[in-house]
Amino acid sequence: YADDFVMVFENHEDALRVQAVLPQRLARFGLTLHPEKTRLIDFRCPTDRDDGPSPGSFDFLGFNHRWGRSRKGAWYPQRGTSKSRFGRACKALNQWLRTVRHQPIAEQARLLASKLRGHFHYYGLRGNSNAIGRFHCVARSLWRKWLSRRSQRGFVDWKAFAQILRRHPLPTARLPSRV
Repeated sequence: YADDFVMVFENHEDALRVQAVLPQRLARFGLTLHPEKTRLIDFRCPTDRDDGPSPGSFDFLGFNHRWGRSRKGAWYPQRGTSKSRFGRACKALNQWLRTVRHQPIAEQARLLASKLRGHFHYYGLRGNSNAIGRFHCVARSLWRKWLSRRSQRGFVDWKAFAQILRRHPLPTARLPSRV
């Protein structure tokens, strides 16, 4: 069962031919293509001689797919967290921390660590370490913010927050090892 997929073609003619035939093939199984979500994207590998517009990028399953250069200067497809998903994850984390701010700190730390590990495992791809690190910083800042709002006199400064983090460490922002 697949409801999202991407097909990549080297030749534009092949892509047009498959785009014409695919709805009929899927109809044999009672499936249809969504007309607003089905499209052709010019995602050709750029060259140094290209004077025209840069090849397109697209968002798919929470990642922005684009072309980038390796350290040796070769072009390769890069994937990074899409801006909309990053913002949505930060907003959801903020809302969740607001609802659990009165729970014991140890319980908050355990649940927050679990959420961070899940985020790191999904978005932890080669070339996406900057977004992983940014999310880790946002999570720490939001946690301190909501710990500071537990009472009228309970402001948690960064020194006190560092002690909390020593007692209840969060997972480090790094890419998970792939097998």
